[in-house]
Amino acid sequence: MIQPKTIMVVALALLFGAFGCVEKPAAKIDRHALVTRNNVTVEGFDSLASLSVGNGNFAFTTDLTGLQTFYSEYENGVPLGTQSNWGWNSNPNTENYQWSETLKYWDVQGREVPYRHQIKDNPRKNAACNYFRENPHRLHLGMVGLKLNKADGTPAVIDDIKNASHKLDLWTGKITSHFEFEGEPVTVETYCNQDQDQISAHIESPLIAKGQLAVQWKFPAAVAENTHAGYDFNSPEKHQSVLEENGGNEAKIHRQLDADSYELALNWTGDAKLSEAEPHTFVLQPTSGESLEVNCLFAPEVGDKTLADFTATKANNEEKWPTFWQSGGAVDFSACSDPRAKELERRTVLSQYLIQIQSSGNLPPAETGLTYNSWYGKFHLEMHWWHIAHFAQWNRPEYMLEQMDYYNKIYDKSLQTAEAQGYKGVRWPKMIGPDGENSPSSVGSYLIWQQPHIIWFAEQMYRANPTEETIEKYKKLVFATADFMADFPVWNGEQQQYNLEPPLIPAQEHWNRETTENPPFELAYWHWALTVANDWKERAGETKDDKWEDVRLKLAKPDQADGVYLGIQGATDSYTNMELMEDHPVVLGAYGILPAWDKIDPEVMRKTMHVIAERWDWPSTWGWDYPMAAMSAIRLNEPELALEFLLKDVQKNTYLKNGHNYQSERLRIYLPGNGGFLTTIAMMCAGWDGCTEKNPGFPKDGKWDVKWEDLSPMF
Repeated sequence: MIQPKTIMVVALALLFGAFGCVEKPAAKIDRHALVTRNNVTVEGFDSLASLSVGNGNFAFTTDLTGLQTFYSEYENGVPLGTQSNWGWNSNPNTENYQWSETLKYWDVQGREVPYRHQIKDNPRKNAACNYFRENPHRLHLGMVGLKLNKADGTPAVIDDIKNASHKLDLWTGKITSHFEFEGEPVTVETYCNQDQDQISAHIESPLIAKGQLAVQWKFPAAVAENTHAGYDFNSPEKHQSVLEENGGNEAKIHRQLDADSYELALNWTGDAKLSEAEPHTFVLQPTSGESLEVNCLFAPEVGDKTLADFTATKANNEEKWPTFWQSGGAVDFSACSDPRAKELERRTVLSQYLIQIQSSGNLPPAETGLTYNSWYGKFHLEMHWWHIAHFAQWNRPEYMLEQMDYYNKIYDKSLQTAEAQGYKGVRWPKMIGPDGENSPSSVGSYLIWQQPHIIWFAEQMYRANPTEETIEKYKKLVFATADFMADFPVWNGEQQQYNLEPPLIPAQEHWNRETTENPPFELAYWHWALTVANDWKERAGETKDDKWEDVRLKLAKPDQADGVYLGIQGATDSYTNMELMEDHPVVLGAYGILPAWDKIDPEVMRKTMHVIAERWDWPSTWGWDYPMAAMSAIRLNEPELALEFLLKDVQKNTYLKNGHNYQSERLRIYLPGNGGFLTTIAMMCAGWDGCTEKNPGFPKDGKWDVKWEDLSPMF
């Protein structure tokens, strides 16, 4: 069965192709060669090198056996997830916690303004805050692995796996594993169906006939922890797994966790029997032959969904993945002689794959995607730009559409937030699940830089398809967003300017919410978004909004001292106090992510950039900071510094064998780093509006013969 998403993406890809502003140049890159030379091969066991397949709404991560046989050995590396955008669990609210118990009130211009805060000085309220932060949390849908037994009947351990080779074919979305167990070869091929949440595996081994190889499903309880692999196999009493149908070569399993449920449909080829080995564990034991094919569909309800067999799933991937790679942008570094080029190409290709399988679905992505839970599997809207803005730069805007529609789904709640705080328009949340409820936070509730993102996305859509249809689709979101943005700043009659005032926390989150005023990036983003919003007014045949125009023109200038821009207004020790040079150096985003603004002096920003490059505590930064800093260097015509930023040798800028951006023992993968990297590569090649230089992000030293096609400039 083809999902509606697939039909929509194909149709809109055709639409964008028909109405796009720029005619595509003749292809000059051998895309098959580009992609396949960056295929991933992992020899032996590496807990940080698990490999995943997925379709944007569902992902399945495998170990060296090609399935999820040794999940505990990968638990502290890149865990073996089976996660989806529809699979969530909420613990029962047995204490009847209320959202009102999470509110902290602040005096703002003489009115009491409520914020959902992590209250810690009241046990009942603290418990309520924790409950709403933890729920809902994303589900691990179950481990699907091999059950390998030695000839004497004892189970295999990972050291028994010999000569293992674990490979990802990016061009066809196939994982292939070859290994030996007790002297016998085993080959496993694994795919994820691109049209439904199904995995299909083909297994070959003489061990099948010997009765030493079977396939096993293990189902866990859910885990409501901030950062966790997402499974609990030690609490069988907390959930139910019922084999509802089991006949012929197919079966169905029903899963129940509290009030939440989902189903699995299974089928297989060959002579094999499925049985319940113990609670929550089911084993498919072949009785003859040397090959086995297994298909497993996960769904909220299986209903009339039909499983594709292995051959059909393979064909599905062999059609869909080449179509993806042949669409949109491509960058080929093979003619470059600079030794850094090969790593740039590897990160570029692998980031596209990882974002496609984990971040192209119908919900904004979590920072660890569909691999394991960070922040309970919830997503952060201030990070949404880093996850998906690159799609438009790479001329694949169709992959943004469903996530943009999510803003319509949470519109009413965001409207209520603004109304409760006394503001016009909509105030978009920060840390949320599919229900759109903003999680209580002493930081997140005070961030404001997620607010303009939807205007950025809408403008990208208009660039891709400048029609009345696009305007009608997004103008409500643009206008309501701008209404809040014009109402939030505070007018200072003495200064004759609008200020961004407390309580707020900027993107560099260590600043105090009670004293932070006029952070530079937020000021610049406010100006850009209100400018674009009034452009949309005119496109819609309406008169420009006078309030929006007044605010954008009279916003405070970013504060500076000694020829550099300060982290926030008045913080003259921004670059002398080491405690203030931690976290995101986001002042650079004001002239990097964002285009020129007449209240930002490029030469002051250049000096600021060099001070940050020399003095910043880079180990404290995050994966998207290096692309952000590089974007500033590109706009300031310092391409060598851009490369230094983009490839900075610090732990949080590590890209693992599988392409994931490693941060720390807690965050072993971090998809905003991958998304930001792709946006920066596009900017290095295609530049930005008004840029006439070819490949502005690369030095002109004869070593950077970068070939690219079908990329769009930044704003």
